[in-house]
Amino acid sequence: MTFQKRLPKHDNLFIPFITAGDPHQDVTIELAFALQEEGASVLELGVPYSDPLADGPIIQEASKRALENGMSIRKAINLVPRMRERGVHIPIILFTYFNPVLQLDLEHFFTLVQQNEIDGVLIPDLPYEESAEVRRLAKAHDVVHISLVAPTSKDRIRMIASEADGFLYCVSSLGVTGVRTTLPSDLDEFLQEVKKYATIPVAVGFGISTAEQVKVLKDHSDGIIIGSAIVNKVAELKDALLTNDTNEQALKEFREYVASIVSPIQICEV
Repeated sequence: MTFQKRLPKHDNLFIPFITAGDPHQDVTIELAFALQEEGASVLELGVPYSDPLADGPIIQEASKRALENGMSIRKAINLVPRMRERGVHIPIILFTYFNPVLQLDLEHFFTLVQQNEIDGVLIPDLPYEESAEVRRLAKAHDVVHISLVAPTSKDRIRMIASEADGFLYCVSSLGVTGVRTTLPSDLDEFLQEVKKYATIPVAVGFGISTAEQVKVLKDHSDGIIIGSAIVNKVAELKDALLTNDTNEQALKEFREYVASIVSPIQICEV
């Protein structure tokens, strides 16, 4: 399986999220490479969408900027071979909503995903109970289908975990994505319940934005997913990232910021 072959053997997975085309597709490639350099184990590449139900204001604004720049699901998919040429060798997961996938046609979508060296897909608005065909096509094209499990999924944890592939995405709290100052008090209990049934790495995301939160969670999960905090930093640096004279320094600042968040994760090759 391509995903497993590309997955670094780290004690803790660091899984960052960026939006394709924010603030420009060429910058997206450099951000992906920078994240790998800062220890990313897997990259989530978000496809901008006009109605991102699971995303909060930060990622919504990123999607808006990318859409205004002409980004689409096809263009996002086509970015990945360019990332590979740049030297990005870690697994890349395409994070997209179901409507753009349907517009492409399911079979054609998975053919494009496979042809463009994408290792997995994550479709947050596709319920597990309606995902059988997507899971079948993913397996047929040697692509992992990433499943999500939320605190409200208590009666479905065993079922979802039994079919999960790649890594199991645990939603830390209810609501949409976004930077949060505190973590739910019952998060550890939820993660332990999931790990009872999971046979693949359990990664936690939604709202993780500080080194302190990473430090708390790294011993209770197999991976940390960070999205809004990273996307927010891209927004802060967007003008500098788009300017030739300041691009290099902006990428350096971006890398330093990412390193400061994930510093508690001790990346040890095994």
